[in-house]
Amino acid sequence: MFDSLSSKFSSALSALRSRGRIKASDIDEIVAEIRTALVESDVALSVADSFSATVKELSLAALDQVNKSTNPSNGIFEIVNSELTKVLGGQTRRIRMAKKAPTVVMLVGLQGAGKTSLAGKLALYLKNQGNTPLLVASDLQRPNAVNQLQQVGASVGVPVFAPEPGNGVGDPIKVAQAGKKFAEDKLHNFVIVDTAGRLGVDAELMAEASKIRDAVKPDEILFVVDAMLGQDAVRTAQSFLEGVGFDGVVLTKLDGDARGGAALSIVSLTGRPIMFAATGEKAADFDLFHPDRMASRILGMGDVATLAEQAKAALDPDLTKKFEEKFASGDDFTLIDFLSQLQALKKMGSMTKMLGMLPGMNSGAMKKQLESIDDGELVRTEAIIQSMTPAERHDVKILNGTRRARIAKGSGRQVSEVNNLVDRFTAAQKVMRQMRNGGGLPAGMPAMPGMPPMPKLNKQQPPKKKSKSGNPAKRAAEER
Repeated sequence: MFDSLSSKFSSALSALRSRGRIKASDIDEIVAEIRTALVESDVALSVADSFSATVKELSLAALDQVNKSTNPSNGIFEIVNSELTKVLGGQTRRIRMAKKAPTVVMLVGLQGAGKTSLAGKLALYLKNQGNTPLLVASDLQRPNAVNQLQQVGASVGVPVFAPEPGNGVGDPIKVAQAGKKFAEDKLHNFVIVDTAGRLGVDAELMAEASKIRDAVKPDEILFVVDAMLGQDAVRTAQSFLEGVGFDGVVLTKLDGDARGGAALSIVSLTGRPIMFAATGEKAADFDLFHPDRMASRILGMGDVATLAEQAKAALDPDLTKKFEEKFASGDDFTLIDFLSQLQALKKMGSMTKMLGMLPGMNSGAMKKQLESIDDGELVRTEAIIQSMTPAERHDVKILNGTRRARIAKGSGRQVSEVNNLVDRFTAAQKVMRQMRNGGGLPAGMPAMPGMPPMPKLNKQQPPKKKSKSGNPAKRAAEER
C-alpha cells in the first residue's frame, strides 16, 4: 500500500539529507517534489496544496533552529511526519461503546466496496477481543447478499440474523430493527448491520440507508469504501456524508492500492477519521487504522509497533518461554520447535507484509528481496516436516536416503526439496549454537525456508604498508 507515494517521499527526503545545511531554496524544491508526489498518488488537489503550503511555512519558520542541529534534515523530516499524521487523522479512533448493550454499528457504501466481507472481518476483530457480535442481513436488494453474509458469518464463527431471503424480497428496515431486538434478547453486545449498496449514488439508496439509521439509531455509522477508487472515493464519501451521515471510514482493498491518495483526501475533505483498514482477502487482514504508524510507513520508517502486536497475538507465551528455557539450557533447536514457530508465523499472515513493516524496506534493493519471498514455501516446508516421524523431527541426522524418499513422497515434494530443508536447517542449528556461545549473528548466514538469506558483508582487508624502497625485489620481500 502507498508504494508510489512512499517511494517519492523517500526520494525527496533522501536528497535533503545529502545537503548538510539547508537553505530556503532547498525547502522550495523539496516541497515542490512532495506536492507532485501527492498529486500523482491521487490525493485531491486542494489537500495536496494545503499540505505542501503548511510544510513549507513550518519548515521556513524553523529553518534557523533546524540548521543549528547536527542533522538539519531530521528537523524537516519531523515536520513532514507530523503533518502527514494530521492529514491521516491524527489520533487512532476506536468504536464508541453504547452505554447499554448492544453497540450498533451500521455499514454503508456503494455496491462492490466490499461491505459484506468487511462485516465479517469486523465481526472477527470484535470476537477476538472477547465480544459477542451479531451480523444482521439488511441487504435484501443484491442477489445472494444474504447467503453471502451467512457464509461469511460461518467462516468467522459469528451468528447471522437473516429472517428474509433477500433477492429483492423483504423489508430491510424491519430486519434491522428485529436484529437489534434479537441481539438484546440473546445478550449479544455488538450488532453489525450490513446494508444495501448501489452501483452509484442515488436517492433510493440514500432514503433506505436513512430509514435504517433512524430505525436502529446506530452508535457508529461506518462508510466502507474501496481504496482503489481514487478521487471517486472522495466524491462518494462526500455524497454519503450529506445524504446519510457517517462517523468513520473503513478502507477496503488497501493492499491493492499502489497510490493510496483516497486515504489522505477523505479525512481532510469530510472531517471524518479512517477507523479501520482491510489489507487483504483473509478475514484476519483487518485492523485499526493508526495515522501515526501509517505516516511512519509512508516515510520509510516502517511499522514496528504493529508488527510487535501481531507477533504477540500469534505467539503462545508458554511456547515462547519454553523456547527461551531450551535455548538457555543448551538444548538443540529441532524441527519440532521449528514447526511450532512456522505455524505461529502463518497466523501472522503474509511474510512479505510482515517484513514490509520493518524500517527501510521500501528501498529499491529491499523491495526486490521482498518480492522474491514465496509465502507458499512456508506451506511446502510445513508439509515436509509433517511427513516426518517424531524421531526424525527430533534428530535430522537419522534422515538417510530411504527416509528422505519416503518423506518426499508423503508430502508431495521432490527429494531435492527435502535435502534443501535439511541442509539449511542443519546450518541454522550451527548458527544458533554459535550465538548461544557468544559468537553473535554471522553475516551471510543461511536462511530458513521461505526467508531470504542475509546479505553478505565484504570483509575489509588491512591496508598494505607502502615500501620505502624503489627496489622491486626488496619491496616484494617487505610485502611478504
